[in-house]
Amino acid sequence: MDNAIVKIPAPRNEPILGYVPGSPERASLRRRLAAMRDEAFDVPLVIGGREVRTGQISEIRAPHETALKLGQFHKGGAPEAAAAIDSCLAAREEWARMPWEARAAVFLKAADLLAGPWRDTINAATMLGQSKNAFQSEIDAACELIDFFRFNVHYAAQIYQDQPLSPPGNWNQVSYRPLEGFVFAVPPFNFTSISGNLPTAPVIMGNVAIWKPASTAVLSSFLIYKLLEEAGLPAGVINFLPGSGAAIGDPVFASEHLAGLHFTGSTATFQHMWQVMAGNLGHYRGYPRIVGETGGKDFVLAHPSADVDALAVALVRGAFEYQGQKCSAASRAYIPRSLWPAVEARVQAMLADIRMGSVEDFGNFVNAVIDKPAFEKISGYIEHARQAGAAKVIAGGRADASKGWFIQPTVILAEDARYRSMCEEIFGPVLTVHVYEDARLSETMALVDSSSPYALTGAIFAQDRAAIVAMARVLENAAGNFYINDKPTGAVVGQQPFGGARASGTNDKAGSYLNLVRWVSARAIKETFVPPRDYRYPFMAPDPS
Repeated sequence: MDNAIVKIPAPRNEPILGYVPGSPERASLRRRLAAMRDEAFDVPLVIGGREVRTGQISEIRAPHETALKLGQFHKGGAPEAAAAIDSCLAAREEWARMPWEARAAVFLKAADLLAGPWRDTINAATMLGQSKNAFQSEIDAACELIDFFRFNVHYAAQIYQDQPLSPPGNWNQVSYRPLEGFVFAVPPFNFTSISGNLPTAPVIMGNVAIWKPASTAVLSSFLIYKLLEEAGLPAGVINFLPGSGAAIGDPVFASEHLAGLHFTGSTATFQHMWQVMAGNLGHYRGYPRIVGETGGKDFVLAHPSADVDALAVALVRGAFEYQGQKCSAASRAYIPRSLWPAVEARVQAMLADIRMGSVEDFGNFVNAVIDKPAFEKISGYIEHARQAGAAKVIAGGRADASKGWFIQPTVILAEDARYRSMCEEIFGPVLTVHVYEDARLSETMALVDSSSPYALTGAIFAQDRAAIVAMARVLENAAGNFYINDKPTGAVVGQQPFGGARASGTNDKAGSYLNLVRWVSARAIKETFVPPRDYRYPFMAPDPS
């Protein structure tokens, strides 16, 4: 086997289960949800493969049912961070020198475990702990994470196979070394798949990692860690450190061995981390790789030729799936006046039909926002719109924290295209609409491009092909993921590599080789088979007499 040129299985996107009434997957998931309500999880740190319980406790509660305590997790600090760094460094050499196909096997096995016996557990943890409905959890916690594991292995092979030309007499090679040190992985709460991908993408390439999960997604993240253990991940390759940002981050960023940051979260947090790293730059053994996907103020721009029904459905799904807590969620829309009455009527009708409540009732389209700070922030934007002269709430707007952090899908109509909810990231179920005069499309495109610092996702709707070409050209830099006649959410690994620029991140495209190649350091190797034995070149010979 050591002499084999290994070919890994061709990746494919994991099929999405429907959970329709009467289906076996629906019944199985419901059983797991019921059981998980009573399990009382006690989530530790994991350092060097050893579970560590510090006694510094935070509760895990369901956002849609705050009376439901799912368990608790232990928080780490500087001593645990130092131990995790030591554990990474101790595990690094053996993991880096392991044949790449042996590393790949861990994640191919993890994908199959998640596709099979672990599927209900990870989905149920995401549903209960992060208030995602069955479908949103399925496409995230199951399918996308499976895809990350399978496709990242495929991209690793693609990178390793990329070799230079070798002219006669030479053999040129490139080795793709893991980074010298450890990678700090800091994911958000909103996608379980991102939480699993941020530490594992660098690890597939031979790196070691410290994984600091979001405090509001600790349960699903810990269960992913246990899944990786079952798949054969050696102790110390990934160290699992829940805790506050500063308690974990400060000692990590102070370490000379920090080799990279893999981050998804707010723009402000990412900029702060970058500034801290810049201040420590002379202390590091090398320049750390910085990969981040941050905020978004994602747009939908409709042309007068747009299909009204398709546009309205895209607005509702794009803005309100998972309560708008997607970095790609439709947050601002620009609708021509000629279409607005029909679009508004269609959106209002759908919102009147949408149900909101617990994830355990599969008839609910909308569930709770993640926690009290999010609830208060989003409610504040809605209340501001009620008081603003240039904006008004035309749908939803009700917030209720009596049982969970529930906010109705809300539509704000803004007369001023630069009203705050047209420009600022809200990260909740709030869509702000500006109605523009049909003849002012060019001005409106300029507004779309200039009125937000972000450039993550965006969508245009038009039937007129010339309009599509023109809109795509003008908005070339306004979104890293650009959709034509579709909602600006739902990127699929291997199909739409995800990431944006400007204040939305480094655009290193999770779900493609572009991300994986950031976690290696190339070494060019030249071997000369018959080296010269005389310093003189032919041009130095004397001219003939």
